[in-house]
Amino acid sequence: MTDEKIYFKKINDSLVVQHMLPEHAEQLEELQKIVFPTLADDELIKAKHYLKHLEIFPEGQFVITDKDKVIGMTSAMRSSFDFADYHHTFKETISGGWMTNHNPHGDWLYGLDIGVHPNYRGLGLARILYRARHEIAKQLNLKGQLTVGMMSGYGAVSNQLSGEEYYKDLIAGKRFDPTISTQMKIGFEPVALIADYVSDPVCGNYGVLIKLDIAKEV
Repeated sequence: MTDEKIYFKKINDSLVVQHMLPEHAEQLEELQKIVFPTLADDELIKAKHYLKHLEIFPEGQFVITDKDKVIGMTSAMRSSFDFADYHHTFKETISGGWMTNHNPHGDWLYGLDIGVHPNYRGLGLARILYRARHEIAKQLNLKGQLTVGMMSGYGAVSNQLSGEEYYKDLIAGKRFDPTISTQMKIGFEPVALIADYVSDPVCGNYGVLIKLDIAKEV
């Protein structure tokens, strides 16, 4: 990735969204623990993994910084996704964190994760990260973005209804989910419910495959 292709945009006087740099790796490992406090440790992305991501596909790695502090992040890879055989797990997808499933010829930008420090939520920063990913997908002439969102409201009510029932209500607009509903508001379309996608009680291990076609605006 040459200097002229480095993504760097000011959000306000102190916040910047930019491509990830090697010096961000240690802070990103700590941010993962804050953003995903109940995720299994072997599914958290560590500093050594982020450095590998930068070797494999630097164009798909973004951070938001407040001066020198990393407060938001997202990692992505290219994928030739088979929607007819959609069941997969997060651990499989990220190859244990190393992102070796990246396909340099893939026609979709697959978002591996996204997160914002709790002190900075409510400022629209997740949308800014999705927008950065979308702009890169356009530059690369991809079909769009896809990812699997954590059904993060399900864990709290998992003793009352099944994941399938929760998902059905969510898609019908009868239920709000902190993660999936927000992603749908941005423009993502739900494709399928995936059981045992991650190991995290906050979502009952469920994920929702969602996609955002390149023609849409973020």
